Amino acid sequence: MYAPGVTVLVPLKPLAEAKSRLRGAAPDHEDLVLALALATVRAALTAAGVARVLVVTRDPVAAAELRGCGADVAADHGRDLNDALRRAAAEVTGPVAALPADLPALRPAELAQALAAAGGRRAFVPDAAGVGTVLLVAAPGRPLDPRFGSGSAAAHERTGAARLTGDWPTLRRDVDTADDLAVVRGWGLLPTGAKA
Repeated sequence: MYAPGVTVLVPLKPLAEAKSRLRGAAPDHEDLVLALALATVRAALTAAGVARVLVVTRDPVAAAELRGCGADVAADHGRDLNDALRRAAAEVTGPVAALPADLPALRPAELAQALAAAGGRRAFVPDAAGVGTVLLVAAPGRPLDPRFGSGSAAAHERTGAARLTGDWPTLRRDVDTADDLAVVRGWGLLPTGAKA
């Protein structure tokens, strides 16, 4: 387990640009994206082992809403997602993790279990399909070295991150498509504000 606690970085594109594959899945796309992020951040804030949640965004509406639920916010000055995460991680002195903003069903206990399973190593949790990454964690003094994007699970593994497996269905269920959203709805875990 990491001590004294992990800083969880949650990158978020401007609401109008984020989650383009979900466009049309809800009456108001920006409300849906914000609801996904709020649900993710709220869960992370209450997970054992998490010291703080730092949202990296340049969207002023999202920044205000996420500050309101207890997250810290840093301006996104990165060239892309991985650059933004590298820059934010460089400012963190303790253990650091990256968590996407699209885990609306996340149960805090699952995040806590995954952080504990990392055991101080640089490690990652693959998404439900086993292709993407839903959690990347690094110990103090070790670079996060994010490789998010297509095939990120294999990319993280190639760079030496340990693949973590566990019974963490809500952690592994990111919402990229309308089908993913339907799974979360089927669990009865549609976030507040995400109207059908």
